[in-house]
Order: sequence, then structure tokens, then C-alpha cells
Amino acid sequence: MRRLPAALAALLLALLAACSTVPTGSAPQAITDAAARPTGDVGIEPLGPRAGATTEEIVRGFVDAAASSVNGHPVAVEHLTPEAGATWSDESGITLVGPDYATVATGSGAVVMTGDQVGTVDPRGVFTAASDTVFTHEFTLTEVDGEWRIANPPDGLVMLVPDFERLYDDLAVYFVDPTQTRVVPDPRYLISGEAQPTTLVQRLVEGPSPALAAGVGNALGGVTLTRAVTVSGSTVVVDLAGLDDLSPQQLAQLSAQLVFTLDQVEGTNSVEVRTNGEPVTVDGAPTAQRTDDWASFSPDSVPADAAGHYLDAGRLMTVDGQPAPGPAGLGAYGLTSAAVSADPRTSALTTMAGVSVAGGTASLLLGPYGGDLAPVVPAGRLSVPTVAATRPEFWVVRDESTVVRVPATGSPQPVNAPTLAGLGRTTVLQLSPDGVRAAVVVSRGDEAVLLVGTVVRSEEGPVALRDLREVAPSLPSVVDVAWRTAGSLMVLADGGEDGVVPYVVGVDGWGLATVPTSGLPSPPTALAAAPGQQALVSAGGAVWELTGGTWVTLVRGQAPVPGTEPFYPA
Repeated sequence: MRRLPAALAALLLALLAACSTVPTGSAPQAITDAAARPTGDVGIEPLGPRAGATTEEIVRGFVDAAASSVNGHPVAVEHLTPEAGATWSDESGITLVGPDYATVATGSGAVVMTGDQVGTVDPRGVFTAASDTVFTHEFTLTEVDGEWRIANPPDGLVMLVPDFERLYDDLAVYFVDPTQTRVVPDPRYLISGEAQPTTLVQRLVEGPSPALAAGVGNALGGVTLTRAVTVSGSTVVVDLAGLDDLSPQQLAQLSAQLVFTLDQVEGTNSVEVRTNGEPVTVDGAPTAQRTDDWASFSPDSVPADAAGHYLDAGRLMTVDGQPAPGPAGLGAYGLTSAAVSADPRTSALTTMAGVSVAGGTASLLLGPYGGDLAPVVPAGRLSVPTVAATRPEFWVVRDESTVVRVPATGSPQPVNAPTLAGLGRTTVLQLSPDGVRAAVVVSRGDEAVLLVGTVVRSEEGPVALRDLREVAPSLPSVVDVAWRTAGSLMVLADGGEDGVVPYVVGVDGWGLATVPTSGLPSPPTALAAAPGQQALVSAGGAVWELTGGTWVTLVRGQAPVPGTEPFYPA
């Protein structure tokens, strides 16, 4: 089970302190599903209001009382008037606020609370990052039996980030990509406790988060969880109804979703699927299924032995310092950036795309890895090409505005991204390993922001890039981005006095943390990352690899290898 590391929260708060505010795109909502509540306490429960407390102390006590694991938050209710306590609910959402908030008494029975709003968490545990938003609420207090009590509490919970970090676990539920070959993580935040297995399955049955819904499938969409999920030894037992009409392929997808989702439950390593109390037979899998039984669905599969690549004076190179095979490795095309795809069955590198610039015109070249390349997309400017592991097609941004996808065998096609052009100049686009999401860097004025959108494919129209949302609002100037896993990113961004530095952050914007720069001769300019691979950056005209928290040369014990624009095949 993954817990939210305290170090990440501290770092997040430090970054937020440097950037005074953060916004939200929706009204506050909360994780208070009764099934998510443990039967016992988690950590230290807050105290009720003391006798004679001032109005400011009552407001602060109400905020502190959000850090409770008890359903209904009765201590928070103690800070309210009887009328407010009868109507207030903790189930409409969580608003996350930085710990350095202020409360100011503005008059008799009036207190204004202000603080940096980090984001919101909705009732299904979906976090939404906020940017340029200050949480403000004017509390009205009245005397009840001689004690101040709040008459107008905000909807849902107002919780401090350290309290949220202590009480909630950073988990994921998994859905299926359009090729039906991989599971896709959908981050959720659930309160710690015994009810987590049941809640995780409930979240699967309910379906993906709104931003991801159009890009994934859900084999559990038509089933019902008939009883609470149980744990027997190291096996999680899930009893479902509505499986009779599922095909063997759908049962396989359902099993993969359950196994990867419930693998996060501490102390367990297998899942048994039942219906009416009887084990369900799934082709090719034992009764007690493990992630190894569905390894082909792994969200973080990478081509075996797919070594990193980079460019040196227009030549395509591999991380062992040798030229790649064919004309590209000899520098025939004068490449400025490139991407390579691999056969998902054999891991053999099959197709590559590269950008070449001549006479003020950029061209995207396409062809077999190690073979001849031909121009397919002309432009004034082209972004670094990108490819996902699930489809042999390359994506590129033409002239900082139009997204184009180029199948390995077929003609270039525009991607429908109706909101992208209005956000600014798109300088970077990188597809996630599963091809369901795209990380995008958009420049506007003096800042460059990081957004993540969902790739939507349908038979009715062109491929679309939708639901773009800012995920690292505290980073004002993003330079580059890469996918370190299917659910997390590595980012290069302006770190203030230190210049450009690397960060890691969850796909939803939670868990922002810096990456050490020890060993680098100067600020990095481009990066590469992939699941299970060491991160690469170009800095000082050379390529460096992150090993054990230190950036080292590609060839151990030798001088830095000159190069730029590192990348990993997918």
C-alpha cells in the first residue's frame, strides 16, 4: 500500500509558500463515503471546543476537527450551532488548505479565514489541483449557552494538507485502455482503514473519474458488488453479480482491473473473484489471481532491453555511446529530436520518427528503425515527437498550435484539440505509456504551465485531446516533461535561484517533489523517463543518468558523452 510520504507534503507546502496561491476548477467536495471509514481510529482524534474559547479559537478548532477518522465528524459538529449542526454534512467534499492559514476577527461574532487553497477532493476520492486561488470564508458565530458556535460552516470539510497526508492513502483504481491490452491508473485518495478493499472495488464499479472517463473502458461497469470485500490470509475475496453475460475477454479485463487495484491492499498478493459465493473460472488464470497472471496488462510495461537514445550533432545515438543503426545513426538527416516505437510482442525496435530542420523549414521524417526515413509533415516548427507503447503512431505539435498524429502505416491526421490553441503556445507534448493521456507544456506570456489531457478515440470522429487540466500550478515555468510511470511525471521547471531543476509529480498534481541535481554541471535542458528506467537529462551539452540520487555519466568512469534530447523507445 502506498502512503503519502511526509517529505513530499513538506516539499509541496514549501513550494506553495513560494507561490502564494493556488486555484480550483470546481466547487469543494469530499471523500466521506461511509464504506471508506475504518471501524477504529486512525491517528489522534481532535478535541472538542474548550469552555470560554474565543471566536477565532472556535474557527481553528473546527478546521482541526476535520482531521478525524470518525464518520460524520462529530467533533466538528460540536463547534457549530444546533441549527447548523443539523444541516451540515462532511460528505460534500474536502477543500485542502495550506497550514499557514489566517483567522481574523472582523467584529463581534465574525471571523474571516484565508489560506492557500491546494486543491479539492471529491466524494469519490478524486484530487483536483488548484491554481491562483485563495480560500476565503467569513464565519458567522453566535452564542449558545454562553459559548461561541459557528452558524454558517462551509460545505464539506476544510482540511489542512498535513492532516490529509496523515489520514489518507494515495491509491489508484485501474481501468482499461482502448486497445484492451493495458490497465490505466486513476488516482484516488481513501482514508486508511479496514474498509479500503471494499471501497476500492466500489470505486471500480462506479467508474473512472470525469476527466478520464472518455478515454478508458470498464469491465466492471455493469456488475454489482454483492457483499463487503474480505481478506483471507493474503487473498482478497470479491463477490460480484452480473458476470454471466461477460465474454472471456471481458472477464480477463475485469480480473486485471481487480488484481492491479487490490494489489495495493497491505499484506495481500492475490485476488479471488466469486459470484454467488462460488469461484469464477477465468481462462488462463488460477483461482487466486496475482499481477503476474496478468502481466500483459501491466500499466508500466516497457520494451525489454529498449535502451535510451539521444542525439549528438544530428546523429541518433544509444546510451552506450554508439551510433544507432542505419542512416540516422550516421547523421544523414541532421536530426534535432526523435522517437522510436517497439513491437509490444517481441520488443524489437520497429519504427522511428525524427525532426530535421533545413532552410527554416522543419520536417517530420518517418521510417523503419535502422532504415531510410521520408518526410511526412512539413512545418515552420515541430515539437519533439512522441509515441505510446500501445499504438504504432507518432504525435507531434505543428507550429505550436496543431496536434498531428502520424500512424506508422498511413497518412498524417489532425487531432481534435479544440481548447488547446486558446491556452497559449504548445511547446511540448508527451503521450503516456498507455496512450490514454498526454502531458502538454503551454507557454503564455512569461510562464509555461503543465497540463494533462485525455486522449479520446471513437468511431464517429477524429481522435481528440480533451479535458486538459493544470497539474503543477506552483511551477510557473515548465521546460520539459516525461512519463516516469503510467501515473506519474518527471518535469523540468524553473526552481528559482537554482535555475531549471527536475521534479516528480503525480498525474493528478499531487505529490510534487524536487529531484536532486547533484552531479549535474549546469541546469538541465531536456529529459527522458520511462517506467523502470533511469531518468536521463541533457545538461552542459552532455547526457547524464540518475543513479542513486546522483547524476552520473552514461559510461561509468569515462568523460561525459556529448548529446541532447534524450528519450526512451516505447
